[in-house]
Amino acid sequence: MRKLIRTLRSSMAANVIGAIILLLVICGLLVSSIGMASFATAFKNEYATSTYHMADTATALINGDHLEDYLDGLESEEYEKTRSNLDIYCKKMSVSLIYVILVDRSDYGRFVSVFNSVDNSVDNSSYVPWELGHKRDTTNDEYRERYRALYEKESCFETIYRTHPTDGQHPHITTLVPVTKSSGEVAAILCMQRPMSELEEASRPFVQKIAFSTILLSIIAVAFAAVFFKRQVVEPVKIASDEASRFARENTKGKPIGKISKYEEIARLATSIDTMETDMVNYMEHLTTLTADKQRISTELSLATQIQATMMPHIYPAFPDRTEFDIYALMHPAKEVGGDFYDFFLIDEDHLCMVMADVSGKGIPAALFMMASKIILQSCAMLGQSAAEILTKTNEAICSNNQAGMFITVWLGILEISSGKLTAANAGHEYPVIKRADGAFEVMKDKHGLVIGALEGVRYREYELQFEPGMKLFLYTDGVPEASDAENRMFGLPRMLSALNADKDAGPEKLLNHVLDAMGDFVKDAEQFDDTTMLCLEYRGKET
Repeated sequence: MRKLIRTLRSSMAANVIGAIILLLVICGLLVSSIGMASFATAFKNEYATSTYHMADTATALINGDHLEDYLDGLESEEYEKTRSNLDIYCKKMSVSLIYVILVDRSDYGRFVSVFNSVDNSVDNSSYVPWELGHKRDTTNDEYRERYRALYEKESCFETIYRTHPTDGQHPHITTLVPVTKSSGEVAAILCMQRPMSELEEASRPFVQKIAFSTILLSIIAVAFAAVFFKRQVVEPVKIASDEASRFARENTKGKPIGKISKYEEIARLATSIDTMETDMVNYMEHLTTLTADKQRISTELSLATQIQATMMPHIYPAFPDRTEFDIYALMHPAKEVGGDFYDFFLIDEDHLCMVMADVSGKGIPAALFMMASKIILQSCAMLGQSAAEILTKTNEAICSNNQAGMFITVWLGILEISSGKLTAANAGHEYPVIKRADGAFEVMKDKHGLVIGALEGVRYREYELQFEPGMKLFLYTDGVPEASDAENRMFGLPRMLSALNADKDAGPEKLLNHVLDAMGDFVKDAEQFDDTTMLCLEYRGKET
């Protein structure tokens, strides 16, 4: 044993092999650490964004005007219904906690609980729900500052990470969003706590792949070094090297090298080159087949893009014989096919229906869900129902067979062309933008209902707007304000409104192109992960 150890220590091949293995292990650990850090950062950002949307959607279930009444024992029936809906939403969204609190604004150091939904099964936690009116001091100065920022509208949401809790709980993320009154004043704060176990589950395959790759590379390096440093006869190796060079240059199979040395190591090298030539020729033939298959898939995706585009109105002017209004829309999917969609069509000669929607998820699944949703919405609309009834019927149809658990945000409006009266309903979609005849474009914060597909039995409410000649309506999906540049800064509503107001009297098509150009100047070459969809209506009224 000692003799073997001395031999290995004096062997250059053994030392080189050992050094290669050590270097690969160090590189594997370094790459794994960097990759895990980048992966965790990207995952946490995506996790925070999705949790914010879930929390913001939950605020649609709460009547901000009645929170103090609940604490006074009033509106008890409405309170119980809201609490039940929050409990259902908490379980459906797989979050640990959803709670609504009224914070003492004198120093933000205390708060009182209004709603508290708990689902301990999500993360094997042991939270005990707070009763209505439960009072408690603010956890720490960090929470105090986050409360103040939301109440004073310095931010639309706040995110707090607890990756290493000291209170015995599991790692989690807490997202805070404001609950507003009908006047727009912040009435309370909704907090949603979501476990971060998915981060560990998602990172495990990554670590396993790094470990497997490091081991595989170490094995390959050992085999190569053993062959390379044990060569003792130059000429046979040169023959093998020349044949390998010829094959790399010509990519054609040559005459087999055969047994060119009495040494087993060199003989194996020669055999390996012969086998490599055969395998590489077969591989190149196989690669040609794979390239053809890839081209076929690319062609099919291109065809799917064309089919999706033709599913939405795309010929303009859309209604050349109608002078009472002008309408234009566009969609740029982030992938080959997208989940956003718009639609507009005449229900009858005096009613124009407009739809702007955004399906959860991306790619082919979202596109299929989008096409089904579009057909359901249009079918319900053609029955002559109101905007609220259309969304209610669509939600019933989608919830009845939604095994994928997908949902969709929808803004739907029906314009009575002769009178200019617009009846609209909003299922968790972005706020519409309105320009009055003598004014500028501004966001209209309408009442949001729950997203379609999230909960059965939801009934939607509608509202009315009176359009006068010269008024314009601008609809969009979150891909417009959330378009990001290389530094992850968002385009945002202020820039969107600025682009619209830069030439506010322009026609719908020109207005949308203004916004599109402004987005392009802002994001430049940064890759986008959400679809860009917009629609603009200009109401002209009857000619006199």
